Amino acid sequence: MSSAERYVALRDRVAVVTGGSGVLGSEMCRELSAAGAKVAVLGRDQRKLEALSAELRAAGGKAVGLVCNVLERASLENAASRIAETLGPCDILINAAGGNHPKGITAQEYFELDAAPAHAGMGFFDLDLEGFKFVFDLNLLGTLLPTQTFARQMLGRSGCSVINLSSMSALKPLTKVAAYSASKAAVTNLTQWLAVHFAQALIRVNAIAPGFFLTEQNRALMLQADGSFTPRAEKVIAHTPMRRFGEPRELLGALLWLCNPSLSGFVTGAIIPIDGGFSAYSGV
Repeated sequence: MSSAERYVALRDRVAVVTGGSGVLGSEMCRELSAAGAKVAVLGRDQRKLEALSAELRAAGGKAVGLVCNVLERASLENAASRIAETLGPCDILINAAGGNHPKGITAQEYFELDAAPAHAGMGFFDLDLEGFKFVFDLNLLGTLLPTQTFARQMLGRSGCSVINLSSMSALKPLTKVAAYSASKAAVTNLTQWLAVHFAQALIRVNAIAPGFFLTEQNRALMLQADGSFTPRAEKVIAHTPMRRFGEPRELLGALLWLCNPSLSGFVTGAIIPIDGGFSAYSGV
């Protein structure tokens, strides 16, 4: 099958990408647009949204950028209405919005019985309930609410799909990021539930589970000011058999495959790891 034939199934399909102006989301928008899809970029930063949608149009694509809060139903419904009017009903939903919060993490990996806390106020017993809830809402409800909104436009229409963003932390909870790991595990579970629920409504639901990629949110945790690895990044690399971070473009093959019913029409409820071998490595 030629590249042109692979892209035929996506041509003029309407793809909605939440978190579309982020590091990973923006690469997804570019690839979907290059494949011929009409792309709606949703996010919170109007300047970034306008710049990215203008870039896609300048390259010959059809795109709109809309400010949208994935935790507000009214905001989502307004965006869905505007997208349907300008591009058409949603065929593909990419739930790429998500993230973490400093109040949902611990400073130390282990609770040590005989040691005085090195970082007062940042232990397990100090976890801030509002911070924890913020992370859960952003990752889980920020996947559920857009799906409730846009899946209505997909019901009974052949070739429609939802692709969620899970994480390696859903498979193996990562130290320190308790709220993030738990919320991404919930996203994985929800993905499988939705896949079953919508199977006879012709909507496929899958997820991509990235390993470690450098983004705006984790760059300070992974890189020193001089560009060298932090101790946490060194642990990550040591447990990634390919011994490097992923590049955003390396998510795109799986994305196109899951979006394209001519290639993955019998795939639903799948969680695709893109992790350089992280999930396969036992540490020894």
